[in-house]
Amino acid sequence: MKKLLFTAAIVALGFTTVNAQEVKFGVKAGVNLASLSGDDTDDLDGRTSFHVGGVAEIMISEKFSFQPELMYSSQGAQTSFEDEFEKEEGTVKLDYINVPLMGKFYVAEGFSIEAGPQIGFLMNAEAEVEYTNKEFPEFSASGTQDIKDEVSGIDFGVNFGLGYKLESGLNFGARYNLGLSNVNDYEGSDDDKVNNSVIQVSVGFMF
Repeated sequence: MKKLLFTAAIVALGFTTVNAQEVKFGVKAGVNLASLSGDDTDDLDGRTSFHVGGVAEIMISEKFSFQPELMYSSQGAQTSFEDEFEKEEGTVKLDYINVPLMGKFYVAEGFSIEAGPQIGFLMNAEAEVEYTNKEFPEFSASGTQDIKDEVSGIDFGVNFGLGYKLESGLNFGARYNLGLSNVNDYEGSDDDKVNNSVIQVSVGFMF
């Protein structure tokens, strides 16, 4: 993983040497509307979480730029069930260090469309369950289980988005991340393919 991160950093550094005076650095953060799609995911709901990290924008021309990013992104999904006797709520938490490599095209002053690949490195994976027995509360229980060994350590995806940047450096963005890799990584997981799916809304500042 360290080698991959190092390689991504070297690629970004290589771009900066092309035209260093056209490089700006910044930070951004925002909301994730995350979910999991694929086999046996009909009972899963979206999970609201966050992302935060740093960006660099490298101007290639007046209209086009390259924007590598290094982001911490909390993803996953939720599920719930309730009847007159019991209630059960579950959350799958998947935390990644994502490296999007975005190409941006400015269609008008400040407005851009963007697209590019992304590689994610799994940092943490947990399943939380909270069970409530309405008739016999003493049987209610909750717990957290580490599921990192059952989740793929690398996640590939592709991003599509829109952005708007003010002259002050303040900027806003909306992006959709379509996961291409199977999140599951256990015996027989080839027959149970699940992908990340994340809508991101962010605000940032370029220095």
